[in-house]
Amino acid sequence: MKRQAGVEIIAQGDTAVVALKTPCLTDVELISGAAEEISAFIADNHPKKVVFDFGHVRFFSSQVLGLLLDVRKKLGAFGAEVVISGINPQLHRVFRITNLDQIFRFSPDNKSALRDM
Repeated sequence: MKRQAGVEIIAQGDTAVVALKTPCLTDVELISGAAEEISAFIADNHPKKVVFDFGHVRFFSSQVLGLLLDVRKKLGAFGAEVVISGINPQLHRVFRITNLDQIFRFSPDNKSALRDM
């Protein structure tokens, strides 16, 4: 288990759960640090799935979308996927408006995301 301020990565078999612990993800340094930590984890572990737990998040900057797209690209190199769980309807709307709901899978919670492997 690794922890950067605001993010926690928990490996569960060949899946990683990235719990976003900060309600307002707008700090550039925090997001950049989280991105580096997640990238290092992916490079070292090659998970088959990364679940991003948005359960605590109420607002995020567009930099978070960039982080998710970057992770998706890295995982795609070896056939893995990104699942977003626990996102509130207002934030999910951002994905619909940008058509990113077409490239990410969504799950109501982590339990469902882990079960649907």
